[in-house]
Amino acid sequence: MRKQSKTIHIEPIGAVLFERSARARCLNISVRPFRGVRVAVPRTASLRQAENFVHIKLPWISKHLERMRILELQHRMAVENAPVIDRQTACRKLKVRLDALAVRHGFTYNRLSIRYQKTRWGSCSATNNISLNGRLVLLPDRFIDYVLLHELLHTRIKNHGQGFWKELDRLTGDAKGLARSLRSYGMQLLEPLPA
Repeated sequence: MRKQSKTIHIEPIGAVLFERSARARCLNISVRPFRGVRVAVPRTASLRQAENFVHIKLPWISKHLERMRILELQHRMAVENAPVIDRQTACRKLKVRLDALAVRHGFTYNRLSIRYQKTRWGSCSATNNISLNGRLVLLPDRFIDYVLLHELLHTRIKNHGQGFWKELDRLTGDAKGLARSLRSYGMQLLEPLPA
């Protein structure tokens, strides 16, 4: 497989994205809502081997695709019923809360930007610029604080290693539990707002 990625239509599941991965040690299939089926292909495997692997795993992929379709439907319904967000109010609320948590826990960050991403609640750059999803304001306060503390902690710890989770757990009380709940609770709200 010379190209880094290639999409192939495979019956009965449809489009499958095959991507060459330097990090993958074996063929790995993931099925995600709105993204579909992706196969990470290590350097040691050929495209033909990857396709054969998909054919072997068709029952597993079909089962997970059905689950993803249900999640996508729930997502669309939640987006249609979500309240309209006033962008200025969202920006103000998130900045005030981020600053309050930073002061309380002794964090500093460089800049804050508010965006409306489809796949993430927040991020922290290598230069400690924090980006937050404006849809955070639709979540309960415990989830907002979890995301803000998660990103503030990245100003000190730039990975998701054991030390990161231990410190985040100290700050939030139940970091991994909050992360799991946020994934199931808030996934439906991750949708960009119309321009």
